[in-house]
Amino acid sequence: MNLKEQAARQALAYVRNGMVLGLGTGSTTAYFVELLGERLRTGALRGIVGIPTSVGTEERARAQGIPLSTLDEHPWLDLVVDGADEVGPDLNLIKGLGRALLREKIVEVHTERLVIVADESKLVPRLGRGPLPIEIVPFAATVHVRWLNSLGCRAELWHEEDGSPIVTDNGNYLVRCWFPEGIADPHALARTLADRPGIVEHGLFLGMATEVIVSTVRGVRVLTRQP
Repeated sequence: MNLKEQAARQALAYVRNGMVLGLGTGSTTAYFVELLGERLRTGALRGIVGIPTSVGTEERARAQGIPLSTLDEHPWLDLVVDGADEVGPDLNLIKGLGRALLREKIVEVHTERLVIVADESKLVPRLGRGPLPIEIVPFAATVHVRWLNSLGCRAELWHEEDGSPIVTDNGNYLVRCWFPEGIADPHALARTLADRPGIVEHGLFLGMATEVIVSTVRGVRVLTRQP
C-alpha cells in the first residue's frame, strides 16, 4: 500500500452511515473515493451521499456507484475529505494544484470538519515551498498576472501542454505564483488577493482544516488544529 492510499484508508474511519460527505479532488482523494465506493458496494457503509468538488471527482464517484447530490440540496455537510499541496505547522494549507480550488473552498466552508489526507512530503515549515495557484477571470488575464507579479512573487499563467491556458471547471484561468522565501504572512496575502477585482479565488486555505491525516514510512499520524 502506498502512502497516499494509506492516508485515504485511515480517513474512512471518520465516515458513518447516513453521512453527507464532501469529496475532494486530487490523487490522494481519488483513493478515498475508490475505497468509499468499495465500502458501499460491500454494504460496510450505507446511506452515504457525496458532494463532489470537481467534474473529475464527480465522474470518479459515479463510476464507483457513490450517490451524489449538490450543495443546493445539502447545504451543510457532516464531513469533507480532501488532499493538500502543502500543510503548514498550524494546519494552514495550500491547495489547488489539482485545478479545483474554487469549488473545493465553496464546499469546504459548508462543514465544521475538514479532514485532509496527505503523505509526509506535503508537510512544510512555511507555506510557499511550491507555487500558490490562483484562479482569475479570463478577461484581461495578462493584467491580473502583471499585478500578481507586483506582490513579490513570480506569477505565470498556467498552460496546458499544447500552450493553451488551463481552464477550470468554472471557465476561469489559473495562475501559479512562486514566492522565493515562502509566504511570510498568509493571512495578509489572502486579504490582498480577496480585495482585487479579477482574482476569483486563491489556494490559501487558512483555519479550515480540523485534522490532517499524514502517512509516513513509519505509519500514520493525525494532526489536529488547536483551538
